[in-house]
Amino acid sequence: MSEARLQGRVLLEGQELVRDLDLALPPGWTCLLGPSGAGKSTLLRLLAGLPSGARLEGRRIVPSRIGWLAQQDLLQDRLSLAANVQLAARLRGARPDPARAEAMLTAVGLAGRGRERPEVLSGGQRQRVALARVLFDAAPLVLLDEPFSALDPATRAGMQALAHAQLQGRRVMMVTHDPAEALRLGDRVLLLRDRRLQDLPPLPPPHPRAPDDPELALSAARLLAHLAEAA
Repeated sequence: MSEARLQGRVLLEGQELVRDLDLALPPGWTCLLGPSGAGKSTLLRLLAGLPSGARLEGRRIVPSRIGWLAQQDLLQDRLSLAANVQLAARLRGARPDPARAEAMLTAVGLAGRGRERPEVLSGGQRQRVALARVLFDAAPLVLLDEPFSALDPATRAGMQALAHAQLQGRRVMMVTHDPAEALRLGDRVLLLRDRRLQDLPPLPPPHPRAPDDPELALSAARLLAHLAEAA
């Protein structure tokens, strides 16, 4: 599998946003925490090759195909849900696979709704379609920016487990504000603060941890307290 790496420093409006950057993404889940404005989403967009207003002075090494899920669902309202799920794959020339698209919609809790349009969905349902699109395409590098934030707690736990299972063996980087989410899913947990990345101790496998895992709850509370003290 191709390497995924950012090295160097990141500048925003002439000011250093991230320094001494050497972000290498191994297979598995890397979860990125940090205060608002620290540059988490900027790093994700730089990895994706998307406009961010920031400039990388250094190296960007990524595979030719990248999965992307932003905080906005980016669904095409003129297309059906099934067509939206297949959109990224179709844009790269893959053959249509309506049966697999319907199966993916079923997996995210939208069985039998492939012919509907996004306009009839709630915000959380739209986000699940966007997740189905990323899982359908199954790119070697997948970048997720708060992908579960629009979901209720029970649905969020289910979609976390689904994404983790479907993206086994791929390189995944997820930005989140939720310490429990980072610890539940992350093989590696990073904190972006004071213009630098630092490693935080992840929970040992298995991942994802059960939502009611006592060790997860205790570790998340400790991490939240640590983040609050340093804010």
